[in-house]
Amino acid sequence: MFEYDFMVNAFAASGIVAALSGIVGYFLVMRGQTFAGHALSHVGFAGATGAVLLGLPPLWGMVGFTLVAGVGMGALGEKLSGRDVAIGVILSLSLGFGLLFLHFFTAYATQATALLFGNVLGVNHETLVVLLGLAVVSLGALAFIMRPLMFASLQPELAEAKGVSLRLVSVLFLAITALAVAACTQIVGVLLVFALMVGPAAAAQNLTTRLSSGLILAALFALGQAWLGLTLAYYTDWPTSFWITTLAALVYDASLLGRRA
Repeated sequence: MFEYDFMVNAFAASGIVAALSGIVGYFLVMRGQTFAGHALSHVGFAGATGAVLLGLPPLWGMVGFTLVAGVGMGALGEKLSGRDVAIGVILSLSLGFGLLFLHFFTAYATQATALLFGNVLGVNHETLVVLLGLAVVSLGALAFIMRPLMFASLQPELAEAKGVSLRLVSVLFLAITALAVAACTQIVGVLLVFALMVGPAAAAQNLTTRLSSGLILAALFALGQAWLGLTLAYYTDWPTSFWITTLAALVYDASLLGRRA
């Protein structure tokens, strides 16, 4: 299968996105903001379809909208916790706007399926470079805020007493999450972001409480799911996203059994 350029691009893209999603998703799960991360993907769908309506590349529309939404959610700080209803309304409203934009630009309707469910086999060299850039920026920024992020996540009251700005940490982290979500959508689509951003991270946290080993496990789980999913899709001709989501569920279930054992 590596004789085909599109498969090489697919493996490279999924590898980049999987490592990024696993690491960022680890902190997303730890902070209890998984639903907010999922909402960002729906906001990105509206951004991508809106960008196409204006004649712009859909990836940049997705990045722009998710980044603005991530900063806005982060500005809420601790008020974001427990606001599942508000986030759910934003989530459904974003999908509604995405469908409205498609209504005005029906020629893009076929590609909308790729946005919703992913199309890693359609990644070209230009998109691959963009994904690599998003990963480098996101992981670099995450490394920069790692210590205050851990402090604010595990001991928020003490961190605030020590002078750590919880609001600033939240804004920066959700901005990073927005970039990771935009990248992840290229692989599994808007509706299946949980498969790479939440599943591997949750499985890793079921198996270890150490930060270093947890991050490594989350990245490896996501990488394994993405590459094995691609391989199975190639030999079965079934959708790649189906295999990735199925593997994510299996890995998570196995981690639950491992924790009980």
